[in-house]
Amino acid sequence: MKLDVNVLRYLSKDDFRVLTAVEMGMRNHEIVPAELIERIASLRHGGTYKVLKNLLKHKLLHHDSSKYDGFRLTYLGYDFLAIKTLVNRGVFSSVGRQIGVGKESDIFEVANEDGTIMAMKLHRLGRTSFRAVKSKRDYLKHRSSFSWLYLSRLAALKEFAFMKALQEHGFPVPNAVDCNRHCVIMSLVQGYPFVQVKQLQNPETVFEKIIGIVVRFAEHGLIHCDFNEFNIMIDDDENITIIDFPQMVSVSHRNAEMYFDRDVECIIKFFSKRFNLSFEANADDSDSDAESDAVKPRFSSIKKASGFLDKELYASGFSRKEQDDIEKAVSLRRYMVLMMKK
Repeated sequence: MKLDVNVLRYLSKDDFRVLTAVEMGMRNHEIVPAELIERIASLRHGGTYKVLKNLLKHKLLHHDSSKYDGFRLTYLGYDFLAIKTLVNRGVFSSVGRQIGVGKESDIFEVANEDGTIMAMKLHRLGRTSFRAVKSKRDYLKHRSSFSWLYLSRLAALKEFAFMKALQEHGFPVPNAVDCNRHCVIMSLVQGYPFVQVKQLQNPETVFEKIIGIVVRFAEHGLIHCDFNEFNIMIDDDENITIIDFPQMVSVSHRNAEMYFDRDVECIIKFFSKRFNLSFEANADDSDSDAESDAVKPRFSSIKKASGFLDKELYASGFSRKEQDDIEKAVSLRRYMVLMMKK
């Protein structure tokens, strides 16, 4: 569903009041009864049904009358609530072109009153394909309270919290500006996705930089869990910026070593195929073990003594319950993808 911010010009206070009422009702209802929306919205002159009709026309709500007359927010409606809040805060004043599309997010350029260009990331866990699976597969039949909007909000909250903490500790990540609902505002990275790079002036140096970041993450108590060429940005001077953090876990996670090894292996495989680098250690060299660790670091040899960001993040508001919810959602999505391929 395309984000058309021009629609915002035609939405009234009553429209946003009803959208907010639906959002509040979805805390306890997957489909919010029309009567409940009317009670929560409490429009001074009535007319809730007229407003609902207008919101449906702009595809900000979905109508479901299979069991009773009810509504739920669409991602577009959730987008508008987040954008309206951030505009009211003065975070940005205009939305520009779309600059990125992912499996679980859309990224747009935004600008503030000073003309500073930033990036707006809208998390979209459970796109249409996953919704279709949910309706067809029986392993979700008992999860009536399952909400993609809620999980998208958690993903945005986690990404913002991790980005802010990593930034404060000197990691090459975008500057975290603000967050609301499923929307994260960050500085615009000057560069392009690493997956688009065909040649490097110093591939060995770039490889060492990237592997060094993986190790530094672990030394600070974190593992990226999705460290690949799609989540690395590089500029013309071959400076690296890491993006996309909703899947990060603590080094104390039960599968931490597996995630760490997978991140390292993804980078080695990419550099081997794209830049023809060889990572085989010389068996006759007495220092081959040390060189092998330098190329392919082992989780067991990481000295986790630089401060544990995972604990700091839990203390700053991203609770273990929210982390568990995110991990369950990630596991569920992976299972869904496998089922769709069968």
